[in-house]
Amino acid sequence: MGLNRATLAGALVVLAFLLVPTLAGWMGNTYLITMASRIAIYGIVAVSLDLLIGRGALVTFGHAAYFGLGGYVVGILAFHVTDGSTIFGYGGTNEALIAWPLAMLVSGLAAAVIGALSLRTSGVQFIMITLAFAQMLYFVFVALKYYGGDDGLSLSTRNTFAGERITDARLFYWICVAALALCVLAAWRILVSRFGMVLQGAAASERRMQALGFPVYRYRLAAFVIAGMMAGLAGALWANQNRFVSPDMMGWTRSGEFMVMVILGGLSSLVGPVIGAAVFMVVESILSGWTEHWQLIFGPFVLIVALFAPRGIWGLMREGKR
Repeated sequence: MGLNRATLAGALVVLAFLLVPTLAGWMGNTYLITMASRIAIYGIVAVSLDLLIGRGALVTFGHAAYFGLGGYVVGILAFHVTDGSTIFGYGGTNEALIAWPLAMLVSGLAAAVIGALSLRTSGVQFIMITLAFAQMLYFVFVALKYYGGDDGLSLSTRNTFAGERITDARLFYWICVAALALCVLAAWRILVSRFGMVLQGAAASERRMQALGFPVYRYRLAAFVIAGMMAGLAGALWANQNRFVSPDMMGWTRSGEFMVMVILGGLSSLVGPVIGAAVFMVVESILSGWTEHWQLIFGPFVLIVALFAPRGIWGLMREGKR
């Protein structure tokens, strides 16, 4: 029965993404496509964070740093195209096939450095170190007045994809959904591999995995880098979606939002974080239309889910109420 529920719930999520453009056209509501694109982007970040929290028991409060770095790579490259100046001797670019992989590379390198240092600690110390590094990056970009500082950086247009402009909202939506599908597929492949088994085994008992001869530190660092690269891709897509980047993308509050999405949807699942991102975005959109203090209402909602659905919304969909 659990398998049937899981299959049905997963199929409903896929069907919902497939039907969004049709529903948007039928309702004459283009904002629905914009909202769905944002959900897909946040879904990528949530899936990447679940690799660390749900599978590796690595509770990090600095995941937004890689999200923001990915966005700024796209923003800075676009800025130098408009400005006509160079960076490190090279001109900027608006080509997605260059900017997006570069965003992933920069975010991955940042994750490698931060992970190499923070993974030498554990518990509260690990959480605080990841938070400290994220805030350091936040203030670095606040201080970069050349790139807008605290005011952020606007993009005149979205990136081109293989030379073609991504001006159509539906086309960009399908790109975001395809990126989400690839990230979910990559996460699934990782989790069913020996790498994923070692990562989960280390979460259960690090000492036992070390006694078996597995270099736990290296495995965790690799997971850190992979998660950072996925978040960097999401940041690049977010920059294109909003045509704007700012230091707020890497603030600690954004990291908290990502964590809430994962917990809300359900830890240690591939579909759960995507559902959590969707619920978070939809509830935020509705509540913010009522009051600017929407967090006062959203907070108790998250608390109720945590109390009565400890495995998240995905757990309820998969297993039902016990």
